[in-house]
Amino acid sequence: MWPLLLTLTHLFLLVALGIALLQLLCNLATIPKLRSVRLQIGSTPKVSVLVPARNEARNISACVSSLLAQDYPNFSVHVLDDHSSDQTAQLVRDLGLTEANGGLISGAPLPSGWVGKNWACHQLSQLPQSAQSEFLLFTDADTIHQPKALRALVQIAQQHGASLTSAWPEQITVSPVEKLVVSLLPFSGILFYPHLLFSVLGRRPHWRKKVPEKLRRTLGAANGQVLLFKKASYDAVGGHDALRSHLVEDVALGRAVAARMHEGLWLLNCDGAGLIRCRMYRSAAEVWEGFTKNVRAAFESSHLGFWAAGIIQLVLFLMPFGLLLGPKSHSLFPQAEMLIILLMRSLTTLFLGGSWLSVVLHPLAYVIALGIGLNSWRRSMGPGVLWKGRVYAVDHAGAGSASKRKETVESKIF
Repeated sequence: MWPLLLTLTHLFLLVALGIALLQLLCNLATIPKLRSVRLQIGSTPKVSVLVPARNEARNISACVSSLLAQDYPNFSVHVLDDHSSDQTAQLVRDLGLTEANGGLISGAPLPSGWVGKNWACHQLSQLPQSAQSEFLLFTDADTIHQPKALRALVQIAQQHGASLTSAWPEQITVSPVEKLVVSLLPFSGILFYPHLLFSVLGRRPHWRKKVPEKLRRTLGAANGQVLLFKKASYDAVGGHDALRSHLVEDVALGRAVAARMHEGLWLLNCDGAGLIRCRMYRSAAEVWEGFTKNVRAAFESSHLGFWAAGIIQLVLFLMPFGLLLGPKSHSLFPQAEMLIILLMRSLTTLFLGGSWLSVVLHPLAYVIALGIGLNSWRRSMGPGVLWKGRVYAVDHAGAGSASKRKETVESKIF
């Protein structure tokens, strides 16, 4: 009985991994690439570049300098200092953005019920310059933009008629845990997001109504590191004000746009590697804290979805390595499964970037990632998640609510 069960398990894994590999190849072939956009003079609508920043002294100079150097004739840069306790504001002033010229804004106190980043982005969206712009570019303070990045973003949005264009930057990883875990982000993004489906719907707008709104919303996603909104579309979905308590606002905004595709809104995710880079975290502690904040909240009210996603990842991308150590490990089944997984990881790293260390040590990377997922569940169901010195008690309907409590990073990361 056991040999038959084991054989059936391997057959299931091979079929499932084969489907996953096919989906990966389709997505790699269809995801638009920012670096491949033909840069033309064309129209240059006004863009407000909006950067929320809280204790970003180590990143802000490189980010703002790269934004000010954009090869685009019609834009302005605005940084909101969200009550930083470091030199963030002064470093922005040193670059020429001040309170007097509207380039630097001091954030208002965080209201009850708001997540800090959402409140900061909302304030930036309410600036007079934002009201006069056709596009709003929200970008994180840890991003670095090549001079052609803004022009390429505007042009790809215009070419696709996108209401929201989200670019996925190349992830900079330095420390070992960064290399292992952060490198899983492009892999998950390219594998589980239905780029092929959205590409087809983009070419055939009349098909959009045939995909149920609930399904479209579930499949929608975006990367908050780079979000280029048409101002009218941002207002149409309610902006950050509509999701003030959501801990994963980028995913929520992508879902809001995807849900209204039948009304003419359009969501575009593109590969930003080559023109935009980002170093999300700089230590094992930051990796643990940052993903702990995001993982459970991304599933909003769906407890089943969270556990189903975790089990699928455990079974497909970790269990085959465990089976290598089990009975009949000399058979070709586990080796074939392992090779498919490593092929998928290698293709993602080759085309989208990431660390090869994460590919070589794939099982260790997934063990850490699944551990973060369990910790995210624990924190979300208990004391709340910690980010930027603020603790957020998780409201699973809205995926987050602000808490007035303050705790130190050292005492609450693990």
